[in-house]
Amino acid sequence: MRDGYEGTGPGAITPDGCAVELYARLPVGDEPDIIAAAVPAGAHILELGSGVGRVTHPLLERGFTVTAVDESADMLARIRGARTICDSIENLDLGEKFDVVMLASFLVHAGDEEVRRGMLRTCVRHVAEGGCVLIQREGPDYHTDVPRERVDPSGFTVRIASVEPAGEGVNSVRAEYEFPDAVWTQTFLARPLTKEQFESALAEAGLEVDAYLTPDGMWVRAVPAA
Repeated sequence: MRDGYEGTGPGAITPDGCAVELYARLPVGDEPDIIAAAVPAGAHILELGSGVGRVTHPLLERGFTVTAVDESADMLARIRGARTICDSIENLDLGEKFDVVMLASFLVHAGDEEVRRGMLRTCVRHVAEGGCVLIQREGPDYHTDVPRERVDPSGFTVRIASVEPAGEGVNSVRAEYEFPDAVWTQTFLARPLTKEQFESALAEAGLEVDAYLTPDGMWVRAVPAA
């Protein structure tokens, strides 16, 4: 387990504290619709941090081709119908270009700034000319509206139980997922980024915002800077 990361609950736990069985249970939200509306039909998508394929599978159903990358072989084993690559995002170099590179799951908020820089460099390295990078940011109150919880219509509760300073602008976040038959927790490091800090991080990597895709600004389409 990485320093500052921890996961508890049934089944395999990845180095960043994610429980494979938990992510296999989580329902699909509106992410596939947001993505499909933002990119060309039939695009080849490089999905960085795909996990068990919660978003991968709906994208395949919508006619996209997906190459799914994750550092966890246990996660990738749950994916069907997509090419899978087991590797760390920040070190990935496939020697290929893609219409769309996707960095979701708030990965841009990695606690380690060098890891974030590496992830964004990977995005730039793999996006084709005329292509785009889709990035999911934390919501504006992610680190301050705590504790908070939401009961999903499917019958489980997700809770951000605590956010504690961990030094150098990084917070330790504890999330809890309570199902009728099981409970999982994940503790991880996250770095809050204002809109200005986020755009500065993109610029450092050679990217610029093309559009904020959702009213809350959580989904962003970026392109290589001119």
